[in-house]
Amino acid sequence: ITLEIYSKKIELVTDNGVFSKKRIDEGSFAFLKVLLPLSLGKNILDLGCGYGTLGLTIALFNKDARVTLADVNTRALALCKKSARNLEVESRVTILQSDVYENIEGPYDSIVINPPIRAGKKVTYAMYEGAKQRLIDGGSLFIVIRKAQGALSAKEYITELFGNCTLLERHKGYHIYQAKKTNEEI
Repeated sequence: ITLEIYSKKIELVTDNGVFSKKRIDEGSFAFLKVLLPLSLGKNILDLGCGYGTLGLTIALFNKDARVTLADVNTRALALCKKSARNLEVESRVTILQSDVYENIEGPYDSIVINPPIRAGKKVTYAMYEGAKQRLIDGGSLFIVIRKAQGALSAKEYITELFGNCTLLERHKGYHIYQAKKTNEEI
């Protein structure tokens, strides 16, 4: 499939068994429009990367960044590897299988998540919880989530974890949030 954003056409390989296989989902597209102009740092994690929409696009736009793409779905990761090769970003990305943070250490400047809502709160909230300990001081967690799928309760939960959570953008029911890790002891 083709993603066209900020005057670039990006070809991504998809297949059966992955989220949004026929087109880039509206939430990811809105998320990228917000993320790409930001300074995300040099070490970025795309957790729950699927076939690589967020992480590979971020790598393409941020030539100095190292991007780790992680997912539990091995089929999605195989597709991600093909796209990384095709986009010629494979030297700057690490693609790994991980159940939430099982195989991920960090630290990261930014963590981006389009949470797998169908996996349930136990999984999505674990993604938010683990982000704080894997971010550098001053690093940020970014998420996109639909209002109808729990955006407000996710914002509350992330605010409890981080002490802050800012709404960056609203787009067609999608909320894009940023939570910054402060260096204060809890």
